[in-house]
Amino acid sequence: MKAPSRTKFITVFIAGALLAGYSNGAGAAERQKSPVVVELFTSQGCYSCPPAEAYLRELSKNPEIVALEFHVDYWDQLVHGAAGKWKDVFSQPEFTTRQKIYAGNLEGGQVYTPQMVVDGENFAVGSRRSDVRHLISRAKKIKGHNPTLAISRKSKNDFVATIKGNSDRAFSVWLVHFLKNVATRVRAGENKGKRLISHNIVTKVKRLAAWSGQPAKVDFSVIGQEVNESCAVLIQEDAQGPIYAAALCPDQNKSG
Repeated sequence: MKAPSRTKFITVFIAGALLAGYSNGAGAAERQKSPVVVELFTSQGCYSCPPAEAYLRELSKNPEIVALEFHVDYWDQLVHGAAGKWKDVFSQPEFTTRQKIYAGNLEGGQVYTPQMVVDGENFAVGSRRSDVRHLISRAKKIKGHNPTLAISRKSKNDFVATIKGNSDRAFSVWLVHFLKNVATRVRAGENKGKRLISHNIVTKVKRLAAWSGQPAKVDFSVIGQEVNESCAVLIQEDAQGPIYAAALCPDQNKSG
């Protein structure tokens, strides 16, 4: 299977001026809660992963959730008897590293699939819906005190991320590229013979800027994005800590 094309080129600009007229009191009243970020660590070679991917698809339809699917590579070399081994077409070692960092950061952290990490702070088996719902509900309760993020499109390729809020911690602003949905016919491994449909499949994660903890704007450009591609921006505490805010990019393929 030929993997869909990826974003060809990214240009980043940082706007240094703070947003005028923003106070802590007014900001708390005006801000809306940021979406909860749910990261699914999965593999096409994992027999128990398709139900979790189906659940991620449902979560992705909720405007209060940014759902992202990271394909890890540690299943790629596993041989499953006569079914052989299957190289996940979306797996990347960087995503395995991301999962391992979470495992090291979080209490009781482990590396397994399917695993959902919620706002970079808590994790659960991705197919255990009640456990994931509990973590999402808990995350929503604290969102009102966090910074917020909004992304607007200045032109077809140019965007601006507006950050409101204050913090004394160290953060980075991350741009996440993903494919909206892809069907793959798996020809070996545990899922041999299955047609797997995946959603919001992450293809690249790029650091845009450091965030100083004060209201700010970050300009960025995404060039060559295809119809099936989109992006999201995350504000995450350094050392891959908690995710404090997130937003999906407006659709480049719509006019306006």
